Amino acid sequence: MSLVLDPAAQDLLFREARTANTFTDEPVTEEQVQAIYDLVKYGPTAFNQTPLRIVLVRSAEARERLIPLMAEGNQAKTATAPLVAILAADNEFHAELPKLFPAFPQAKDAFFAERPVREASAGMNAALQAAYFIVGVRAAGLAAGPMTGFDHAAVQKEFLDDDHTPLMVVNIGKPGDDAWYPRSPRLAYDEVVTTV
Repeated sequence: MSLVLDPAAQDLLFREARTANTFTDEPVTEEQVQAIYDLVKYGPTAFNQTPLRIVLVRSAEARERLIPLMAEGNQAKTATAPLVAILAADNEFHAELPKLFPAFPQAKDAFFAERPVREASAGMNAALQAAYFIVGVRAAGLAAGPMTGFDHAAVQKEFLDDDHTPLMVVNIGKPGDDAWYPRSPRLAYDEVVTTV
């Protein structure tokens, strides 16, 4: 056995996990979200920059503002998911670097003084963290429905600010009836991996 993670956990996190399209009405608690974050915050990012920011859409009023900004095919599932999270990249993450990367606090100015450099780094590293977040949702026994089909500029204006770039919207909850589309194919190992 090449993997040390037990097969049931492998199934929960990867093989059996799927993008959910329907959910039950069982609520997702603040304690569950806290536990998810407390697990996934340890995933690596460059310079430990941790640029992911999460906006939990819990109130009916906020949900009503979000639904019309979603692509038509994503509106119904966003309307009925127990919890919706907007995942965004903080383009001003560098302000926290002296605290987050004490081994080299000068990284803030040495590498990230220019906004375009920060935006590129924030986007890449927040996307890594978003992937960790999805796996963390699965580790909590919940299903995630990540979506990039939405009006990014409108979500930024409505829920964020000019320093935060929305990456995805994630519906979260226990999977409902007919939650899964058929499993799509994946590339084989030798279609992806090259040894040099």
